Amino acid sequence: MATDTASDAGTASTNEPLHVDGQSELDDIVAENDVVLTDFYADWCGPCQMLEPTVETLAADTDATVAKVDVDANQQLAAAYGVQGVPTLILFADGEQVEEIVGLQGEDQLRTLIETYTE
Repeated sequence: MATDTASDAGTASTNEPLHVDGQSELDDIVAENDVVLTDFYADWCGPCQMLEPTVETLAADTDATVAKVDVDANQQLAAAYGVQGVPTLILFADGEQVEEIVGLQGEDQLRTLIETYTE
């Protein structure tokens, strides 16, 4: 009777960001979804906190799946993608990394970037 929405992620994007813990989890999300916007963030980072509402809106309003990676809890994962500053946003399309943006970005800019790969 209980519903488990996490296991239903599949190829349909979710309406809220998925919190990633580890390389294999991120690999699965990228493999199962056409377009994935990955937000590498830290709780202590002011610009990351300012970006949070934008990331949540993009998860709800676009065809992209949004993943969030806490760089403090996932230092090896952040290092694997060369993340040196937060926030860093990495966009995956069809299983490949296609874009990397460092710093606070506007919703319109990110929405346009996502739409480049989802349309």
